[in-house]
Amino acid sequence: MILTTHNSVTEPSLFKKLAAKGVEKFIAYEIPLHLAEQRYGGHYSVVMHNLLETDDLRVLDFNGERAFNLFHMRELGQPIMYEEQKEAA
Repeated sequence: MILTTHNSVTEPSLFKKLAAKGVEKFIAYEIPLHLAEQRYGGHYSVVMHNLLETDDLRVLDFNGERAFNLFHMRELGQPIMYEEQKEAA
């Protein structure tokens, strides 16, 4: 679960930042901030208060299973799939 200042997970500049961190493919669900804040409570507040003005990507939860279990399927919306296109050798 990440928090970002990007308007959408489909922005090419976000893809580049994720790739720089070793994330070359993913399935994402955009979740309203109020739901993330509600489910993560105090931890959400800590992460948000640690954001610097120049930060545009923060990890709210490294545990995908926990993150997935905090939200109902109906809250997730449509999956957004991305895989970095590598040049053929």
